Amino acid sequence: MRIKALLVAAAASMLALAGCAVDHSGQDAQKPTIRIGYQSFPSGDLIVKNNKWLEQALPDYNIKWTKFDSGADVNTAFIAKELDFGALGSSPVARGLSAPLNIPYQVAFVLDVAGDNEALVARNGTGINSIADLRGKRVATPFASTAHYSLLAALAQNGLSPADVQLIDLQPQAILAAWDRGDIAAAYTWLPTLDQLRKTGKDLITSRQLATDGKPTLDLGVVSSEFATAHPDVVDVWRQQEARALRLIHDDPTAAAKAIAGEIGLTPEDVAGQLKQGVYLTPEEVSSAQWLGADGKPGNIATNLESASQFLADQKQIPAAAPLKTFQDAVYTKGLPDVLTKQ
Repeated sequence: MRIKALLVAAAASMLALAGCAVDHSGQDAQKPTIRIGYQSFPSGDLIVKNNKWLEQALPDYNIKWTKFDSGADVNTAFIAKELDFGALGSSPVARGLSAPLNIPYQVAFVLDVAGDNEALVARNGTGINSIADLRGKRVATPFASTAHYSLLAALAQNGLSPADVQLIDLQPQAILAAWDRGDIAAAYTWLPTLDQLRKTGKDLITSRQLATDGKPTLDLGVVSSEFATAHPDVVDVWRQQEARALRLIHDDPTAAAKAIAGEIGLTPEDVAGQLKQGVYLTPEEVSSAQWLGADGKPGNIATNLESASQFLADQKQIPAAAPLKTFQDAVYTKGLPDVLTKQ
C-alpha cells in the first residue's frame, strides 16, 4: 500500500510540473467531462480531435484533450486518475500493466503499427555507421517508450547492453535541441521529430525492421477499467470514431493529412509523407485475431504485450514479467468486431 501511495503522490507531483497542453474550448460546467490524453505523432487520434468527431457524437459530454510528450507521462496521468482514455505505445502499456505499476486500464484500440515512423538515427559527422559503432556514445530516447524498447532490442541484436552506451532520457523536443547542440551522437525517436533529425543524420535501423525480426511496437488506445465498466456506451462511440479515422487514412489520405497537420503544425504535404511511413490497420484488421480479437476472445495483442513485458524484465526495466493472462484480461473486446465494422 505504501508503494502505491508513493506512486500516486509522485504522479500528482509530476503532473503538476509537466505543463501539459489542455484544450478546454467549449466546456460546459453542467456536463460530465471525458478526459483524453493524446500525443502528437501522426495517427487517427489527431483526426478525431481536429474534426471534433467526439464532440459531435457525444453532445452530452465535455471532451477534454490533454497533450503528453510520451507514454511514460500518460501512465503517470492514469496512476493519478487524471485520464479516461489515452494514446501510448505498446512498451509503456506493457510496463503499465506489469508490477509495480499495475495500472487498471484496458487496450481498446490499435492506433498504428510502428514502421519507418520510429527509428534509430546517428548524427552526421560522428563516425557512426552501424549500431556496433554506438559503443561508448551518448544515445538519447524517451525512457519507458516504444522507442526505448526498440533501442534496447536493437542493441541486444548487436551484442551491446545498455551499459555499453551512454543512454540519455530525453523527450522528442529535447532530443532535437540536444542534437542541434551536438550533445548526443544518436537518438531513437518518432515522427515528427524523427524527420527533423534525418535532415542531418542517417537511419541505423527502423521499427519496421525490428518488427520483421519479431520485436514489433504499436501505438495503442487504452481506457480506464473503471470508466469502461461505468460507460461502455461511450467506449463504443470512441472506438467507432477511431475506426472512422482509420478509414479516412485509407480512403482519403489527403483529408487525413490535412486534419493531422492542423494538430502538429506541419504542412499537409509533410504529414502525407509521414503517414506513408507508418502501418495503419483497417478496422476489420484491428478486430481480427492477430490484433484485438473478438468479444470474449482476446487476440494476439496480448502475446505481443507479454513479450514486451518479458523483454523489459530481461533488461531489468521492471522487476518481473507479468503472465499472459494479465494482458489477455486487459484487452477490451466487448462488442468486437461489430462495434468497429459498423459504418
